[in-house]
Amino acid sequence: MKIAIGSDHGGFELKEQIKKLIDGLGHEVRDCGCHSSESTDYPLFGKAVAELVVTGAVDRGILICGTGIGMSIVANRYNGIRAALCHELYTARMSREHNDANVLCLGARVIGPGLAEEIVKIWLATPFEGGRHERRIKLFEKE
Repeated sequence: MKIAIGSDHGGFELKEQIKKLIDGLGHEVRDCGCHSSESTDYPLFGKAVAELVVTGAVDRGILICGTGIGMSIVANRYNGIRAALCHELYTARMSREHNDANVLCLGARVIGPGLAEEIVKIWLATPFEGGRHERRIKLFEKE
């Protein structure tokens, strides 16, 4: 699977850790920045990842900022993006099973790196259940 990842300065260290995890799981990682812990503007990186997911250049995206809130707001502005902000394992799994989330948002200042890794593992491994959930997702897509 091809995964785009992006962060702002608040999520930079966690992004670097998650990149190694994704690579170790055998997925291709595309780093959309940022590339240091120097202060930057999160919308730039949220947009870069969302655009890659929407165009099909990658299969899914992961966005990380201090809380994950800003990144989820940016990503969900794009038609076709279903970004889920997850802070624990249950919502990570359900975001894939029931909502077919194609972007995972994490808050680096909210969860620790060990939990973040477990969330990413579950999120990447969980398939979309389809069925009645497919019908519901189509109800909020723009024409």
